[in-house]
Amino acid sequence: MTTVLSTIFVLGVLVFVHELGHFLVAKRVGIRVERFSLGFPPKMIGTTIGETEYCISWLPLGGYVKMAGENPDEGEPTGDPREFMSKSIGARAMVILAGPVMNFILAIVVFSAVFFCYGRPVVDPDHVVVGPVIKQTPAEAVGIKPGDFILAIDHKEVHQFDEMAHLVHARPGDTVEVLWSRDGELFSARVRTLVDTIQTPAGTDTVVGMLGVRMGFGYERLGLLASISAGAAQTISVCRAMVDFLGGLFSGAVSIKMVSGPVGIARFAGEAAREGMNMLLNFMAVLSVNLAILNVLPVPVLDGGHLVFLFFEKLRGRPLTVRQRSIAQQVGLGLLLLLIVTVTYHDVLRLFGG
Repeated sequence: MTTVLSTIFVLGVLVFVHELGHFLVAKRVGIRVERFSLGFPPKMIGTTIGETEYCISWLPLGGYVKMAGENPDEGEPTGDPREFMSKSIGARAMVILAGPVMNFILAIVVFSAVFFCYGRPVVDPDHVVVGPVIKQTPAEAVGIKPGDFILAIDHKEVHQFDEMAHLVHARPGDTVEVLWSRDGELFSARVRTLVDTIQTPAGTDTVVGMLGVRMGFGYERLGLLASISAGAAQTISVCRAMVDFLGGLFSGAVSIKMVSGPVGIARFAGEAAREGMNMLLNFMAVLSVNLAILNVLPVPVLDGGHLVFLFFEKLRGRPLTVRQRSIAQQVGLGLLLLLIVTVTYHDVLRLFGG
């Protein structure tokens, strides 16, 4: 239930904010908005206020704002001044970009709120601090608890979490000696590591050893202005990481297996929610940045594809024909569905340990 509710919350907020951006700018430039929907048809519930129908639909994989004259399947524009195609290229570009921009703004706001309310995570540079201990793992069995310091693995001192993880990963299924401390008291135990399989960025499986602990953080409280600054910096950092990831994906350095779809998002949302509201909000902010960047990719049916249409319209001096736009969107939709099926397949494999 936690996974379901957290997924509905995260996706609901992201989709609403994204579509709200399109909606507000469309209304601002004088475009008639016929429908504002969270989810895709068939419609679940809805009501009409003024000229716009507001509804929630059954397929919770996104949402849409239906503007008059925007859909090429409806035929040639009538020339109504309130139709999408009747507006200038600049006005239409602003409407299209408003969705991704709102997702960037949401990320900054959420990151800033987390920093202000919970503090900024700080890693101890000199100690391996234990964070959450995973249930039914060797770490839990020997009594390692959150807040403990892991001092050594097989008599090799460790001062950073990555050092400890490297030593443990190299010993899948082997017995290692773990030395840790709690409130100045020393503990040690012989532990047989779990055998786990992780994927490298290239998509290959690697067998590693695991103790069952995650990194622990301290938190530095920030004032309002410092929180906003840190929130903006964190958004830029996530944006750069996403661009690097996409670059690796297109170059082949990163496998498509590393991309998560709806199933993976639901799993991550549930895990984040179980670790606390701050982790769930952080996850939502990261996902908001990812949604913004993915939406500006030059793929028909995505916002970036519509911007490409406008680019060709500017070059040609006239818009693409209805047939050209319709074919392009059908191709884009086919590619998008293929991607969703592929990433969902890999999500399911990961979920069941494949």
